[in-house]
Formats: sequence, C-alpha cells, structure tokens
Amino acid sequence: MTGAFFTLAACAAPAATAAPPSVSTDAIAPAETVEAADPPVVKTQDSGAPEPVGWEVQVVAEGLEVPWSLAFTSDERMLVAERTGAIREIAGGLLNPQPLYVFSDIVRSGEAGLMGLSLDPGYADNRFVYACYAQDSSAGIFNQVARLVDQTDRLEMDVVILEQIPSARNHAGCRLRFGPDGKLYITTGDALDTSTAQNLDSLGGKILRVNPDGSVPVDNPFPGSLVYSYGHRNPQGIDWQPGTGLLFSSEHGPSGFDGPGGGDEINLIQPGGNYGWPLVSHDETLEGTIPPIIQFTPAEAPASLSFYSGDVLPMFDGNLFFGALRGEGLVRVLLDENDPASVLSVEKIVNDVGRVRDVVQGPDGLIYFATSNRDGRGRVQPGDDKVLRLVPLF
Repeated sequence: MTGAFFTLAACAAPAATAAPPSVSTDAIAPAETVEAADPPVVKTQDSGAPEPVGWEVQVVAEGLEVPWSLAFTSDERMLVAERTGAIREIAGGLLNPQPLYVFSDIVRSGEAGLMGLSLDPGYADNRFVYACYAQDSSAGIFNQVARLVDQTDRLEMDVVILEQIPSARNHAGCRLRFGPDGKLYITTGDALDTSTAQNLDSLGGKILRVNPDGSVPVDNPFPGSLVYSYGHRNPQGIDWQPGTGLLFSSEHGPSGFDGPGGGDEINLIQPGGNYGWPLVSHDETLEGTIPPIIQFTPAEAPASLSFYSGDVLPMFDGNLFFGALRGEGLVRVLLDENDPASVLSVEKIVNDVGRVRDVVQGPDGLIYFATSNRDGRGRVQPGDDKVLRLVPLF
C-alpha cells in the first residue's frame, strides 16, 4: 500500500477582491506562497481556539490513474473512481493496491470512461454506491448509471438504474451527486451533437433529476421527464449552496470560439431553465435563456464544483471551489452572501499540481482534490496522479 501523508506546499489565506462577471483567466492570480515554519497563533473571541492563518497542501495518495470522482464512506475511508474503470479505496491514509471493483466493458478513450461516483443518502444502512460510465454499442456510445453494494473488501454490481444517455469520447458529462432532496442529479454532455442540448426529448446536454431507482420524480419541471435543466454543453460539476439550497453547476465552454477558446461557465440552476447552448455562449444573451453568473475566457475547464461549509478552514466558509483542467489548479470563488448570483472574487489558490479534476469537502472538514495529469492532456509529474488536501496552518 502507498499514500503516506506529507506536505507539498504552504499558502497564505486569500483576501477577497472585486471581479467582473466575465473573467479573463489571465487575470486569476495565484495565492501567495509563504513559509510554513512557526506562524503566529490567532485566538478567536468566541471559543479561544486557535484560528488558522493559512493552509498547506498535503499528498494523501499517489500512483492513481486519472481519478475522476471522490466519495467518502467514513472519516477514514474514501472511494476513488479512476477513468480507466477501477474503483479504488484509500483507507487510514493508505491506497489499497487492489481495486474494489473494475468495470470491464467501458469506453476508455478521449474523455470517456468510469466517471461519476456518489453514495446513497442511506448508505450507512443500505451500502449503495452509484457510478456513471460510458459504454460502446452498435448504436454508439452511451452513458449508464449503475448501483453497486459496498461489501467493505469489494463492491458488487446490483442493478443498472439508467441507460441510453447520449455520450461520446468527448462531452460525456457524467457527474453524479445526491441533492438535499434525496434525488440523484446527473450531468450529461451534448455528446458532440449540439442539437441534443435544446431537444427536451433527448437526455443529452442536460442536468437530470431522478429517483434513486432511476424513475422520474413526480415533481420534476417537465412532467414524465428526467430533465431538470437543459441547454448545457458539458456540465462537469454540481453542488448546493449551504443555507440557501441553491444548485450551482460548472460547465466547459466551446474551445476555439472567436479566439482563445473559453466561455467556461458557472451557472445558478433553476428547475426547467434553458442555459442557451448552442444558441448562445460566452457573453452573448438571448431572451428565454439564462446566462451564467460568470464565464471564463481563456478557458479554465472547470471540472468539478464544491461548496465549503466546515469550521476547520474558516477562511473558506461559504466559498465555492472548482478544479481547473486547462487552467491547472484549484480555484476559489467568493459569492455575495446577499446575492448568490453575484461573484465578488476569483482566485487560483493552488497552481503547481497540474490539472485538477474533482474537489470535495471531507468529513474531517478538510478540502480534498485530485489531479488528472495522466489523462493524455497533462504534464505528468512525479507520483501522478494524486489525491491531495488542504489543511490549516496555525
């Protein structure tokens, strides 16, 4: 087993600065690097507990191959979906050399493979784990969502709850996340066919909302349909803002559009909302479609999305994070607490680890994220790919 914890870098806590809704990623500043030795201790007035003065990046595990999704089953155990088809286990800080499950019949090229991973809200009792992956057939490539049962030392296939989701070797979507309503949300890309995004009879280019058994919730915005929102190009991350319960998503924009690519988006999702693709992108607007709260040009390729709500890193409370693939780093977004659709600042707080795919908050209150440098588009660094985490400095 491998994966002992050790320090990679140390950073200072960022300060909020104003930023416009449309951001040139050339202007996203990296966090300042500082020395980790003997920082001062700040006492809070309320509890007298030490207050972090910054954070550092630690390696949790290495030697992974394109980890796409992270899911904690307990304080000490994490499941990792590798795009090659394996579900791996990190337990007690160590990477199990043997996969818990391997999908043997999936597409493993381009951006497709084993992608999304999520635990059932009742996991403690039913041990259900959901996975989204791409399969090839005579009719083309399709995503499907399966439910597995966690037997601790292995995972066992239970049932496929959803299939025939349009997919391709690129624009495959496939992020899974259970919402606070207990429903499973699934992102789907346009599968390289832009017409699917505006077609409500297609599951491509959408965010889907399904019951845990794959059936249609009776309160979905389009009766009898799994579609929750549409007009998406390739949504890659979803999460709900603590306190408000509002759903946000991150999305890849059209590379090569009028210059240096870009048009990547962060969207505030409304039930039944049309987010415009392929009718509009970048800063274009169109009546009847919902513009992003922020777009990035040149491209950042936001590959995930996660709100932080812990007290271990209080400087990040309420902040939104995404992993940047093309932008190579971990990005922090500060929203206006009085207007969640207003972005106050954007900062790349980790920028020396390469391409970053998933980011999640762990049950220990730390922020975990995974690199994607072995995906064929990155510069492989020693030990790649890795799962890393942000921990506080005192």
